[in-house]
Amino acid sequence: MSVVNPCLDRGDMRTFDNAKARNGGIAVAALSFPPAPCYGAGPMSTFTILLGGELRRTPRLARQIAGSRVIAADAGIGHAAALGIVPELWVGDFDSVPAELPETLRTVPRLAFPSEKDKTDGELAVEAAFARGATALVLAGAFGGPRADHAFLHMMLAVRLAQAGIGVLLTSGGQEGVPLRSGRARFDYETGTLFSILGFSDLSGLSLAGAKWPLDNVQVPIGSSLTISNEVRGRLEVVLGSGQAMLLAHID
Repeated sequence: MSVVNPCLDRGDMRTFDNAKARNGGIAVAALSFPPAPCYGAGPMSTFTILLGGELRRTPRLARQIAGSRVIAADAGIGHAAALGIVPELWVGDFDSVPAELPETLRTVPRLAFPSEKDKTDGELAVEAAFARGATALVLAGAFGGPRADHAFLHMMLAVRLAQAGIGVLLTSGGQEGVPLRSGRARFDYETGTLFSILGFSDLSGLSLAGAKWPLDNVQVPIGSSLTISNEVRGRLEVVLGSGQAMLLAHID
């Protein structure tokens, strides 16, 4: 099975000069960020955030989180046993703790917050990862679950982080989301893989190659269905001129 390799064309490393830069409310330590890290092959600066949505263990997912450090966000701790991992930190208000956790997970160090707060447990877990030196994130359990608003937030958060140069992969095991930045991105999804480009703004200069329905430098207004339900045909390549978007692949 091929592994997605969402690597944009390499550019200069971005450096945040301040001791703590504020990016839309997300506290990010002073680090250098590559334009698009390759998941499953990076250093220990990749953090997996366990969220409360759907998550299914697959060989692909295991490769993507291999060697990463792990932080659980509230109910996301429930995925740890299935993945065979023990997070280094458990963040949240702990109002959604799974009923029957093994003792190895109940004793994970906790960073507790009140239930009435301005940020979700997932966003707080992301901030905790940055405080520990994260340069790339895998948001596992980002889709599905009982809260559609949380899934939407995870996608918007990933798009915002990508604009700051931070590599983010969202996954449920069966679906993957990769924010698209301006430039060229190549993927090695298998032929026949269903995918969509979700626009979170008007998009300009969008081109698709290696797709059943290719596009050449098109403008896509927000809310258009033009880029929904396409299929991979060979080596998928996406070029985006400007705008905020995410590639969502269905890999079941």
